[in-house]
Amino acid sequence: MLRIVLTLSLLFALSKDKMYHRDYYESGQLKAEGWKENMLKEAFWKHYFPSGQIQAQGHYKMDLMDGYWYFRNENGQLEMEGHFKNGQKVKWWLFYDINGKINHKCQLKNGVKNGYCLKYTDEELKSAEKYKNGKKIKEWFSFGSFRKENKLSDLK
Repeated sequence: MLRIVLTLSLLFALSKDKMYHRDYYESGQLKAEGWKENMLKEAFWKHYFPSGQIQAQGHYKMDLMDGYWYFRNENGQLEMEGHFKNGQKVKWWLFYDINGKINHKCQLKNGVKNGYCLKYTDEELKSAEKYKNGKKIKEWFSFGSFRKENKLSDLK
């Protein structure tokens, strides 16, 4: 009997470390919801505008955005999506125009452009740019000139 009580006590103590959490605006509207472990945001979370529309959704790891995230405007339209690592934007990010079409996509490192950016108009590729630590170092307006100076494998 003592063994069962100790086991239940241990399970209760462990379950207190991980819990589903909700934050609210002063109006009472849901602001954010997701998992916390040891008081830090973990796993999947959703953030909301005061209107109730989803603002952002993705995963946290030790209170930092980590993994793939989606961001929307107040009308629910996708604005951008991409990868986080330790709270910083990394890898490829997609950015959308007001019509919900991809406007540009860029490689990011530590939250700044670092690599290539591909720009689109009405879903048609118009130009490519290359960045190093947030500074543009080259731009191409034709696919042929881009291919002469770059490897397509760099776009991975």
